[in-house]
Amino acid sequence: MEEPITVAVPLAKRMMNVMVNKKRLPSGDEVKGFLKELGLEELYTGKGMALFRSRDVVALLFPRDSLVVDVIPSSGEVSDALEVIAYHDRKLNSLILEILPANDIEYEGNIGLEPVIVNLETGELESNPVLGDFEVEKDGVYLVIDRETFERWKDTGNLDTCPLCGGELAWRGEKALCLDCGYGVKVR
Repeated sequence: MEEPITVAVPLAKRMMNVMVNKKRLPSGDEVKGFLKELGLEELYTGKGMALFRSRDVVALLFPRDSLVVDVIPSSGEVSDALEVIAYHDRKLNSLILEILPANDIEYEGNIGLEPVIVNLETGELESNPVLGDFEVEKDGVYLVIDRETFERWKDTGNLDTCPLCGGELAWRGEKALCLDCGYGVKVR
């Protein structure tokens, strides 16, 4: 079963790759392609927005100077909804991408996700986001990250903190399970 976080994090990873490699925000069309790649069907495009849906999740894309993607459970539970926001911060001369609860008041958990910050002067990634794709295994749902992301995360000294909710991780080899949110992290 898809949840907003299992769409928002892989979407953010794809958007971050454009920001880091091309030093620009992804276009609305690129984000549409990413949503389709993640299994969502495009239902509507027009008047400054696009609507996507899978069995469990609805996503609304608002491509403007900044990009906003609202990812909502198809049940309509706003408490679980997330926003993926990407914009150019002119003061910092950086591209920023954040995953935030769509409704701070009702959100049931903490979003532990570190924002993506790409400095446009140096071209460097100035933050340590832990982003990847999700896989379902018989013992749970895992955020699968690459070795480079793992090494960056390890350098921060926060390997015992869940990158999704900020809870406590229990590691067994190359896999960890969050004792709070129940998601796992796996290094590939």
